[in-house]
Amino acid sequence: MRIEFVPVDTQAGATAALAVLAHEGAALSPEARAANEATGGALARAIAGGRFTGAKGQTLDIVAPNGLEAARVVLVGVDGSGAVEPEAVELAAASAFQAVKTSGVVELVLKLGADAETAARAAFGARLAAYRFDKYRTTEKAEKKPSVQVVKIAAADPVKAQKAYEPLAALADAIVFSRDLVSEPANILHPEEFAARAKGLESLGLEVEILGEAEMAKLGMGSLLGVGQGSVRESQLVIMKWMGAADKSAQPIAFVGKGVCFDTGGISIKPADGMEDMKWDMGGAAAVAGVMHALAGRKARVNAIGVLGLVENMPDGNAQRPGDVVTSMSGQTIEVINTDAEGRLVLADALWYTQERFKPQFMIDLATLTGAIIISLGHDYAGLFSNNDGLSEKLLAAGKAERESLWRLPLPAAYEKQIESPIADMKNIGGRPAGSITAGLFLQKFVNGVPWAHLDIASVAWKKPSADPTVPDGAAGFGVRLLNRLVADAYEG
Repeated sequence: MRIEFVPVDTQAGATAALAVLAHEGAALSPEARAANEATGGALARAIAGGRFTGAKGQTLDIVAPNGLEAARVVLVGVDGSGAVEPEAVELAAASAFQAVKTSGVVELVLKLGADAETAARAAFGARLAAYRFDKYRTTEKAEKKPSVQVVKIAAADPVKAQKAYEPLAALADAIVFSRDLVSEPANILHPEEFAARAKGLESLGLEVEILGEAEMAKLGMGSLLGVGQGSVRESQLVIMKWMGAADKSAQPIAFVGKGVCFDTGGISIKPADGMEDMKWDMGGAAAVAGVMHALAGRKARVNAIGVLGLVENMPDGNAQRPGDVVTSMSGQTIEVINTDAEGRLVLADALWYTQERFKPQFMIDLATLTGAIIISLGHDYAGLFSNNDGLSEKLLAAGKAERESLWRLPLPAAYEKQIESPIADMKNIGGRPAGSITAGLFLQKFVNGVPWAHLDIASVAWKKPSADPTVPDGAAGFGVRLLNRLVADAYEG
């Protein structure tokens, strides 16, 4: 789908839909009033004959209105009665796209406000709404395929609007990259292929280093390597560097991602029902790769490190057994009680490596870590665990601003008793009570006092269905917007 910025007097043609706004109480925007007058009051009559109120995200589709060449007019609700905030415009543009994407129209003309920032956010919303992972579809019927090929956004100054859109376009590219990674089947996106795709981001200016199993063994990464030892696919550790600060030697910030490209559970094998979803157990690594893509794409003024721990958890004759004891890079030993509690074993070595090598200002890890977080928070919040109040407050604020909501949970020291082992320094699982919390406590043992936050995104990495029109069902790319905002608001020089 193509995005274009056009003058405000651009008309929607015979194969196009025109989208305009309506406020609370179905009060029409100036652009909607103009369309209503051109159609002899068709919009007002359609409102009177139905239940459209102008509520946020509500749409009313009017087909072939007399007086306009456009094939249809879409009214989109935005609440309120005054100026429309950029976020509301983003959601309205996405809602308009969702309303007509398979209608048969090939163009969507958005008249949602003429200033450059508003137009740019409209383009961003439409771009995210248009995401669809369809590379393996070969026999899909035409009527099920999106028909919209171009979205035209009316702007008082199209050149200025295009300029305002550039950093948002870079962010959209990064979100799409992350969603594509999560959507790929595991027979395609194994650890080596994931690492290769991360390496491909060097075209944006990133530095990318890849460690294989031999290099990790020399570093003593027994915790991470134990997870992947049952797979024919070699485990990988990917280090991504963006040195965008004026002072290239300035202390970096760091993001660490769990990348279990497929998780059978290992010898502690999962039930067959739903196991296919475990292709997205690398959602944390996809988010870290996505935010590094975004920072490089928009040339962020920050030094940032992204570390991806990439493995495949399989149950062959060489697989790790329940009861095994592994030695982590930190020197701490871990009794593996359940091989399906593998993500924390990957992150243990990835976190230690990151803080030892790069001495970052902070570390944030992202992981589809526990099913327990879904029980705790449902599918609209990710779990936040941290040893630092300041970092937590910044994350919560960024999440609220980007509609990627977090909820902070505690890390009570008393619960560490649940992960005590009779034969090693710790065990990798603490039982059903407070399962997400004990996982966080386990990870905290590998951060060595560095300001740190753990985002358990198992609840939000894959949306079915989503109430947000910018997030189609499937891979959400959760975390890319959140961390990009965190950097932009708090850490760029």
